[in-house]
Amino acid sequence: MVATAATSAFFPAAFPSPASSKTSMMLGGSDNLDTRGINSKSASSGGLQVKVNAQAPPKINGTSVGLTSPMECLKTEDDTPSPPPRTFINQLPDWSVLLAAITTIFLAAEKQWTLLDWKPRRPEMLVDAFGLGRIVQDGLVFRQNFSIRSYEIGADRTASIETVMNHLQETALNHVRSAGLLGGGFGSTPEMSRRNLIWVVTKMQVVVERYPIWGDVVQVDTWVGASGKNGMRRDWLLRDSSTGETLTRATSVWVMMNKQTRKLSKIPEEVRGEIEPFYIDSAPILEEDSRKLPKLDDNTADYVRSGLTPRWNDLDVNQHVNNVKYIGWILESAPVSILENHVLSGLTLEYRRECGRDSVLQSLTAICGDVAGGSADANGVECEHLLRLESGAEILRARTGWRPKNANNLDDVGEIPAESA
Repeated sequence: MVATAATSAFFPAAFPSPASSKTSMMLGGSDNLDTRGINSKSASSGGLQVKVNAQAPPKINGTSVGLTSPMECLKTEDDTPSPPPRTFINQLPDWSVLLAAITTIFLAAEKQWTLLDWKPRRPEMLVDAFGLGRIVQDGLVFRQNFSIRSYEIGADRTASIETVMNHLQETALNHVRSAGLLGGGFGSTPEMSRRNLIWVVTKMQVVVERYPIWGDVVQVDTWVGASGKNGMRRDWLLRDSSTGETLTRATSVWVMMNKQTRKLSKIPEEVRGEIEPFYIDSAPILEEDSRKLPKLDDNTADYVRSGLTPRWNDLDVNQHVNNVKYIGWILESAPVSILENHVLSGLTLEYRRECGRDSVLQSLTAICGDVAGGSADANGVECEHLLRLESGAEILRARTGWRPKNANNLDDVGEIPAESA
């Protein structure tokens, strides 16, 4: 009777409304109803038992009129079978269709659960599908993958240096967030935010072995360590996620600055207690370039580009120009002959002063000649750069190294036709 109630709730059937007597009928392999509406037994056991209303036999002039037999109802004068009468049985659904629909729903739900079920029993599911990265190596190294997009490649049909630097910066911020140390500022810890302190980079050194191309997936590892008493060192290792080939190595030094006074600050003990548990006691990933970066002027520079101004989108949440933007500015004064025939293979950056929204800058470049000790890069070039305000204050000193472009480089990335640019 439970099944009967459920079926009747979903598939109601219309029955004659006059007063009638209720009889029980078994629904089985063959269904017969005698002339009195008495229930008939199904050939199979366990049939579905329902209740139907059976009208009393009609009377004409006080005389009962018998019902026509079921076989006669199915025939016409020319023995052409007519459609069966509209009964409760005919209104039952196609159970095979309903069962197929339920099965489809369960299979779809199981597939979704499988995608979300990132358990240790399935190591391949530990990959972050959303690109937010994960903590590895005892919680001290942060790892994140990036897919190189079409809008991140430059004129050489490879990822630009700005793209690489942006990926490095993104992993640094996500590292702080994944460690649970992201406060109100841009990469600031909770204790730093309470004291209006922010991180600023003072020096960065980058070596590029090869630039990825459109569609490549790169894997970036980053970690931190101490740098003196009041600095923090952050290193990066960028590799091809498919082959493990090292593409870029970078190291940097960061210090704290008061967000309100814009002056450098020592690391408070409370902040040190937040970040020191994540330090790795290891040497920098790159040997420091200890050569002094000279100060260029109009007489020592070979190329000068003036009138450079930040746009609104060049500012970060701390209201100063993002450090990656400086790289584009120093290359503005590099000669086109170097940009066309060489690949930027390394750079050393010394940040001297922050740059604001209303700054007007000059970019100066001096060509130094062959790369020192370059038997492998015999035709390599090294340049020195200065980015300054037009008033004369220094913003950045830099040195860049360039190696000749590989003659087969275009063949390696031939998937992107030149005319598509």
